[in-house]
Amino acid sequence: MGAASVTQPEKPDWRPTWRKPIGIIALVLALCVYVFAAASASAWIGSLHVLVQTLVYIILGIAWLLPLRRFLIWMETGRWG
Repeated sequence: MGAASVTQPEKPDWRPTWRKPIGIIALVLALCVYVFAAASASAWIGSLHVLVQTLVYIILGIAWLLPLRRFLIWMETGRWG
Protein backbone atom coordinates (compact mmCIF):
# COMPACT_ATOMS: atom_id res chain seq x y z
CA MET A 1 0.00 0.00 0.00
CA GLY A 2 1.55 3.22 -1.10
CA ALA A 3 0.71 6.75 -0.20
CA ALA A 4 -1.24 7.09 -3.44
CA SER A 5 -3.87 4.59 -2.26
CA VAL A 6 -4.90 6.74 0.71
CA THR A 7 -7.80 8.98 -0.21
CA GLN A 8 -8.32 12.35 1.36
CA PRO A 9 -11.83 13.37 2.38
CA GLU A 10 -13.27 16.17 0.31
CA LYS A 11 -13.07 19.59 1.90
CA PRO A 12 -16.35 21.43 2.32
CA ASP A 13 -17.06 24.44 0.17
CA TRP A 14 -15.03 27.34 1.61
CA ARG A 15 -16.78 30.22 -0.10
CA PRO A 16 -16.75 33.38 2.00
CA THR A 17 -20.06 34.44 3.49
CA TRP A 18 -21.41 37.79 4.61
CA ARG A 19 -22.20 36.45 8.10
CA LYS A 20 -18.71 36.78 9.59
CA PRO A 21 -17.95 40.42 8.70
CA ILE A 22 -21.49 41.54 9.48
CA GLY A 23 -21.46 39.47 12.68
CA ILE A 24 -18.20 41.01 13.85
CA ILE A 25 -19.48 44.53 13.17
CA ALA A 26 -22.76 43.75 14.96
CA LEU A 27 -20.88 42.25 17.91
CA VAL A 28 -18.63 45.29 18.30
CA LEU A 29 -21.58 47.69 18.02
CA ALA A 30 -23.66 45.69 20.50
CA LEU A 31 -20.77 45.59 22.97
CA CYS A 32 -20.31 49.36 22.65
CA VAL A 33 -24.01 49.92 23.39
CA TYR A 34 -23.84 47.48 26.31
CA VAL A 35 -20.74 49.13 27.78
CA PHE A 36 -22.29 52.60 27.37
CA ALA A 37 -25.46 51.42 29.14
CA ALA A 38 -23.47 49.88 32.00
CA ALA A 39 -21.31 53.01 32.31
CA SER A 40 -24.41 55.22 32.30
CA ALA A 41 -25.78 53.23 35.22
CA SER A 42 -22.55 53.59 37.20
CA ALA A 43 -23.82 56.59 39.22
CA TRP A 44 -26.84 54.60 40.35
CA ILE A 45 -24.75 51.48 40.98
CA GLY A 46 -22.22 53.57 42.92
CA SER A 47 -24.90 54.57 45.40
CA LEU A 48 -25.51 50.93 46.35
CA HIS A 49 -23.81 49.01 49.15
CA VAL A 50 -20.38 47.65 48.17
CA LEU A 51 -21.50 44.01 48.23
CA VAL A 52 -24.51 44.81 46.06
CA GLN A 53 -22.24 46.73 43.68
CA THR A 54 -20.00 43.70 43.42
CA LEU A 55 -22.95 41.47 42.64
CA VAL A 56 -24.31 43.90 40.03
CA TYR A 57 -20.95 44.19 38.26
CA ILE A 58 -20.49 40.40 38.28
CA ILE A 59 -23.93 39.98 36.72
CA LEU A 60 -23.29 42.72 34.15
CA GLY A 61 -19.90 41.22 33.36
CA ILE A 62 -21.38 37.81 32.64
CA ALA A 63 -24.75 38.78 31.10
CA TRP A 64 -23.32 39.75 27.71
CA LEU A 65 -21.77 36.29 27.33
CA LEU A 66 -25.12 34.46 27.42
CA PRO A 67 -26.24 35.19 23.83
CA LEU A 68 -22.69 35.07 22.49
CA ARG A 69 -22.50 31.28 21.94
CA ARG A 70 -25.55 31.15 19.70
CA PHE A 71 -24.43 34.28 17.86
CA LEU A 72 -21.01 32.76 17.12
CA ILE A 73 -22.65 29.51 15.97
CA TRP A 74 -24.82 31.56 13.61
CA MET A 75 -21.76 33.39 12.28
CA GLU A 76 -20.05 30.07 11.55
CA THR A 77 -22.93 27.93 10.28
CA GLY A 78 -25.92 30.15 9.53
CA ARG A 79 -28.04 28.30 12.10
CA TRP A 80 -28.94 29.56 15.58
CA GLY A 81 -28.25 26.43 17.54
